[in-house]
Amino acid sequence: MPDPIQPPETQHPEMTLCLLASGSRGNAIFVTDGATRILVDAGLSGKAIEQRMEMREIVPSSIDAIVVSHEHHDHIQGVGVLSRRFQLPVYISHTTHVEAAAKLGRLHKTVMFTCGETFQVNGLKLHPFPISHDAVDPAGFTIEANGYKVGIATDLGVVTHMVRHHLKGCAVLILEANHDPVMLMEGPYPWPIKQRIKGRTGHLSNEETCRLIEDLAHGKLQHVVLAHLSETNNSHEKAVEEIQMVTKRLGIQLTVATQDQGSRLIRL
Repeated sequence: MPDPIQPPETQHPEMTLCLLASGSRGNAIFVTDGATRILVDAGLSGKAIEQRMEMREIVPSSIDAIVVSHEHHDHIQGVGVLSRRFQLPVYISHTTHVEAAAKLGRLHKTVMFTCGETFQVNGLKLHPFPISHDAVDPAGFTIEANGYKVGIATDLGVVTHMVRHHLKGCAVLILEANHDPVMLMEGPYPWPIKQRIKGRTGHLSNEETCRLIEDLAHGKLQHVVLAHLSETNNSHEKAVEEIQMVTKRLGIQLTVATQDQGSRLIRL
């Protein structure tokens, strides 16, 4: 049985997070500081996300808000229904909202953010920053509370200086490790899709993620969570074999999030 998420009034100041799902069929990240609870993306059906939360003893009605990174289906599928069902505000950039409006449907409340401008969801301080992906206004995030900083950078084709700058000083990094280049090139995808994946607005490889972890290593970095692994062009074993060589040397705990199981709860 997973460690339960206690009611806010019984929690000590900390941060707890987990990936409820990660991959091309749906993505959702749960983050709490012990008082405020948010989802970053909700890319499964509303029912599936509720089930994933209940498996971890997270009460779906306790969520305070949903934050949207970009408009792709695997990040927004359940946003509208959860917003309506639990009367949740949805934090989203204006451009992404315009692009996704038809898929989202009516939202309980919409709160616009702008990449580069910090905003608050109660005690959680979020800073969205632009990333390189084939969406209209894709964002990565840092989330700060209780003296901890969490960085989220998935769905990006290239690591820019801006990405490195914003991810400095994190205790936890949620990073994309989408594909193994050899598996991608030898795999079944059509050539245009292979070009998209390995291009500047596609997805990071295991090797690129290794380099990013080395660049960001510092005394505060405790955990790295690998996200958005391709089920066709990567494997859990390949990602761990390559990236664990770096994290073990640096004394960083490594977790791999999967499509069907997500990740374990990580407490700071």
